[in-house]
Amino acid sequence: MGVAGTLEFLSDLLSSGKRSRKKKKQMNTVSIKIRMDCEGCVRKVKKVLSGVKGAKSVDVDLKQQKATVTGFVDAKKVMKAAKSTGKKFEPWPYVPYAMVAHPYVAGVYDKKAPPNFVRATNDPAIVNLNPVEEQFTLMFSDENPNACSIM
Repeated sequence: MGVAGTLEFLSDLLSSGKRSRKKKKQMNTVSIKIRMDCEGCVRKVKKVLSGVKGAKSVDVDLKQQKATVTGFVDAKKVMKAAKSTGKKFEPWPYVPYAMVAHPYVAGVYDKKAPPNFVRATNDPAIVNLNPVEEQFTLMFSDENPNACSIM
């Protein structure tokens, strides 16, 4: 039995234990728009969202009215925790402007949206990407003057 065979055997042996029966949680990022007026609100929101089981980090942006929870969290649990603050909240409703396939479609813009963001709609023209995918998409975008051009 070679090294590869030994590693495969050990991998199978270790994965056949009780751990493999457990459902593995996936790293997740949940963003919400939540009404905050002051630093006290920011502290309260951060404290409550940090208490969500599996939360590794909580980033709160008062200017954008945005809270982002990263970790092995479930979006429903984050929403439930946000509700317990008594503040008005909703799932993060904005997508980067560059992710809109048809940026001049009527009804897409929202004056309350942060800079370079537009309100998400159920329009299939808007692509939802995670931050890593978004970074690579913008890297090769025709609208980005510093983008890489491979042609």
